[in-house]
Amino acid sequence: MISSIKPVSSSLTAIAAVRRTVSPKLRVGAYEADRSQPIEIGVEVPDEQSGQKVKIGIYFATWWALNVVFNIYNKKVLNAFPYPWLTSTLSLACGSLMMLVSWVTRVAEAPKTDLDFWKTLFPVAVAHTIGHVAATVSYLSFTHIIKSGEPAFSVLVSRLFLGETFPLPVYLSLLPIIGGCALAAVTELNFNMIGFMGAMISNLAFVFRNIFSKKGMKGNSVSGMNYYACLSMMSLLLVTPFAIAVEGPQMWAAGWQNAVSEIGPNFVWWVVAQSVFYHLYNQVSYMSLDQITPLTFSVGNTMKRISVIVASIIIFHTPIRPVNGLGAAIAILGTFIYSQAKQ
Repeated sequence: MISSIKPVSSSLTAIAAVRRTVSPKLRVGAYEADRSQPIEIGVEVPDEQSGQKVKIGIYFATWWALNVVFNIYNKKVLNAFPYPWLTSTLSLACGSLMMLVSWVTRVAEAPKTDLDFWKTLFPVAVAHTIGHVAATVSYLSFTHIIKSGEPAFSVLVSRLFLGETFPLPVYLSLLPIIGGCALAAVTELNFNMIGFMGAMISNLAFVFRNIFSKKGMKGNSVSGMNYYACLSMMSLLLVTPFAIAVEGPQMWAAGWQNAVSEIGPNFVWWVVAQSVFYHLYNQVSYMSLDQITPLTFSVGNTMKRISVIVASIIIFHTPIRPVNGLGAAIAILGTFIYSQAKQ
């Protein structure tokens, strides 16, 4: 009996010796594994971060491309049919219908929501509705100059209302981004007070929307795509009565008949394309917002305007000046400085 205990005793002594040779780092890792927390392995973290950057980059490229198409058709529609309240309503209605069909056909998984979710979504929908209509109104003038200041609005709102602070290099990097985009958009300078106020209101409303959307998505299992779908539906309910009150069916009927007589059947396809691409670019933008901070989102939104301006120059044959290229280069440089300052 004693002889059988000795091998066990020797084995326990050997195990103890091995345990004493294990580094504290490895033992801490084992403790974390017992708590079902991910173990950080130095080699895999950069790969994970690189994959995340590629994913966000794809989102940004898709977002910008879809927005370019939307802006082209939006400008065409508003030039022929200057009723921003109706076009805003149609955009939201189209997106809401697309998502309802995708949920019913199970192309996309329907979100699981409750009353608290919709209560939290309501102020976001109010901000989205105000921003959407104001932006549509401002497209009739020099929107991209004013809206290039969105990152500054984002910093201001985050600082005053949420108490967030940013490193000094982040603040400084916003200057070339805003200034460069404004410089690139200088050929669109066609001042009128309605367009100016629309762009300013849109800036402020969208910053609030982005910040509180991000907070809302954090506390729910609803994805960015479905979050924006729910936001569109609630925003549609809010904007419809105002659209009827401000413009009304009689104005719409007369304006529609006039646009179709001047443009022809293509005008209907312009409206459809404007509505579809509005939803698609916003949907992808919310998929981006799900992965990044509201300030980074605002910077991406500002850089998006460079692609919109370039596309407008090509499609609408706006004369190109050296100042436009200089502004774009400055804005791109500012974005690079911002990305480095955030690290």
